[in-house]
Amino acid sequence: MAEPTTVEGRIEHIFTAWDEALGAKDLDAAMALYQPDATLESPLVCYLLGTDEGIVRGRENLRRFVEKVFSHQPANRRRFRGGFLTNGSRLTWEYPRESPEGDQMDIVEMMEIRDGLIAHHRVYWGWLGVGTLAKGDHPR
Repeated sequence: MAEPTTVEGRIEHIFTAWDEALGAKDLDAAMALYQPDATLESPLVCYLLGTDEGIVRGRENLRRFVEKVFSHQPANRRRFRGGFLTNGSRLTWEYPRESPEGDQMDIVEMMEIRDGLIAHHRVYWGWLGVGTLAKGDHPR
């Protein structure tokens, strides 16, 4: 597949490629979407890594974290989503709680894109997702 040449094409590529990597649990494909100095912020960082800070810094640390995420997904972590919103440098979408297959973890993804790659990735969790962590229903 040819590299997208427009800002809109690069944003849509990240939106599509991230979902494909998540679905396939393809660590190399996911990491290819991030800048070397990328950061990721999520409550899942604290939960899976046992840290006080929910931030992962740098692609190599991110690789270790995402590998753990891909191997520890609960059943209600599905991938139903609609479209995305962008201003050309930020990409945002929602995995809503209600999906055609029933309730799923409710998450909003926010990515800041620099030079066609993810520079900063923030994940915001809704009440169902937070409850999954609080009850210990998310595998570690």
